[in-house]
Amino acid sequence: MRKLYWYLTTYAKKHGAILITSVVIAIAVFSFIVPSLISVIENKKTQYVGLIGDFNIDTLPIEVTGKLSAGLTKINPDGTVEPLLAQRWSTEQEGKTYRFILKEGIFFRDGRELTTQDITYYFPNVETIVTPNDIVFKLPDSFAPFPVAVSQPILRKENQTHKVLLTRPTLIGIGPYSLTDYEKIGNRISEVRLEGRDDKYIYRFYLTEKDAVTAFKHGEVDLLPGLSQAFDIVDWKSAKVTKETDFSKYLAVFFNMREQKFTKNIRQALSYAIDKPTDESRALGPISPESWAYLPALKTYDKDIERGIERILDEPPQEKLEFNLTTTSTYQPIAEEIIKQWEEFGQKAFESCQASSTIKEKSVCENMKIKTSLKITNFPDTSNFELLLIGQESPPDPDQYQLWHSGESTNFTGYKNTRIDNLLEKGRQTTNFQERKEIYQEFQQFFLEDAPAIFIKHLDSYTISR
Repeated sequence: MRKLYWYLTTYAKKHGAILITSVVIAIAVFSFIVPSLISVIENKKTQYVGLIGDFNIDTLPIEVTGKLSAGLTKINPDGTVEPLLAQRWSTEQEGKTYRFILKEGIFFRDGRELTTQDITYYFPNVETIVTPNDIVFKLPDSFAPFPVAVSQPILRKENQTHKVLLTRPTLIGIGPYSLTDYEKIGNRISEVRLEGRDDKYIYRFYLTEKDAVTAFKHGEVDLLPGLSQAFDIVDWKSAKVTKETDFSKYLAVFFNMREQKFTKNIRQALSYAIDKPTDESRALGPISPESWAYLPALKTYDKDIERGIERILDEPPQEKLEFNLTTTSTYQPIAEEIIKQWEEFGQKAFESCQASSTIKEKSVCENMKIKTSLKITNFPDTSNFELLLIGQESPPDPDQYQLWHSGESTNFTGYKNTRIDNLLEKGRQTTNFQERKEIYQEFQQFFLEDAPAIFIKHLDSYTISR
């Protein structure tokens, strides 16, 4: 034993440096050089895409996860839902239980067959029961939009070897692409690499649109989808800017309904006082015009100064109409134009009040002169505002419960209407398609008559490509 130890130590002293150097070179070759050579040999088309957001391995955006995998269901452009990885589903116990039958012969990218055990959606307060052929979700209450929730791609999380000696988690799906590598800055993912049969995608993530545009200028990415504006790239000859209307997002002025000054008449008057688009980009309510539940014949509140003055004279304000409008720098030009039109409207309402024979107490006319201050912030405080001009997203399902039901903490406007509450409750408890459609169309009629927000337009979406 002592002789063996003597041989080993002598060998290590004589050849140790060469041995260590060889190991380091081998690690470098297999970790960096070989993958690069393989990439060159394959010569697959590579698309460099910039996305906005702060993500980790568990919260990657649908632009990425949608290429990696698919869900039990899929959402059609009009918001209807149909089976995808599920053969079908059934609803039991008046919408409190959903049973999904899984298709057979579906395999992950690593060759393992998909089973019900791999379906690991997490829904708070929902009991999940798994059998070999189906998966059952038992909800505490009836919830008709539940099939939308299980459209999220199913991914298996596994540890993979990283740089020969290390391991880290990766995601395995059933889609046409595999997650081959990713980079991190702290806990935040900065880059993700996907590889398909014929092409590759390299997604690079930026915290702001401005950062992403700077990266485009530096050549880090060749495609920037879903931007809110074109920036100065629109003037570049080597870049193409494509603009389209995103009907799933809208811009609106939200009233803080806790403020007593915002009576129904004042809300309607302010809505009649401003211009709105006259083309298809016009937003009439919180439900997308592409939705199966959309009601085309809605109250439009087209600019109508006379109608607005009529509303304000019908119930003269007992205090001065002085408002604070909060928005972001993106919408500052629109906010400034709205303020200008409101103040012009207020002056005309004052003059009409002075000339009116029905208003005897002329001192109230002075209250109709609208004064509005503007606050610009990158992160509007939805718990502290009077008027808020921001963009909102219409969910795929027409359910508006979270934003407009009086019992929800996410109802940041403080809107309360018993009839609207009842319709929203019925809408998520009713599983019959036609009945749900009628409920949400009735909701739109009464909601827009109440005017808790001024719906202006659907937001533009810009894609910049090299």
